[in-house]
Amino acid sequence: MPKVVDRDQERRAIGAALLALAAERGLDAVSVRTVAARAGRSAGAVQKYFRTKNEMLGLALELVAERTEQRLDEVDRSGTPVQVLRRLVLATLPLDPERRAEALVWAAFAVAAVHHPEFADVLRQVDDAVSADLARWLAGRTDDPQRAADAVLAISDGLTLRLLYAPETAADLLPALDVTLAALLNAETTPPAPGGG
Repeated sequence: MPKVVDRDQERRAIGAALLALAAERGLDAVSVRTVAARAGRSAGAVQKYFRTKNEMLGLALELVAERTEQRLDEVDRSGTPVQVLRRLVLATLPLDPERRAEALVWAAFAVAAVHHPEFADVLRQVDDAVSADLARWLAGRTDDPQRAADAVLAISDGLTLRLLYAPETAADLLPALDVTLAALLNAETTPPAPGGG
């Protein structure tokens, strides 16, 4: 009896291998051959699921977006607006190996998106979804929820970039995050609770 293969599961396994490879060696190292080797599959098996390298890269970008959105959905949204925004931003920052790998891939895609509109479209869709969710949550908590949401995304993006090339600066940058969020919402700056929440 022939083996039944879950196409979506197989594509995701290949996408996960691509993410790991891209995080370690950059997008230039990604090819059907290198991804197949990393995923433990033949090049022909990979080509059954992806006609082009860009299709593979697109799935990897979607996987990073899914993981980020899932992490944001799991953030505790109780407490003051500054406390909640701090938790949300921290959930996106490359402060552990998994998030660092995802951020490295995200940054590589942001650069590639300059010349590949399909990548730019995915990045914009994710930004728009996260911004809209934040703006809904900020409604009634600030005068201009949409601008505040966009500012929070800009803060997160900037911190992510700094932490990618200077991870040792985290202890200096995180207090700056607190000051920035408090200023954004015209709130008093209060030290975070033990444990970084």
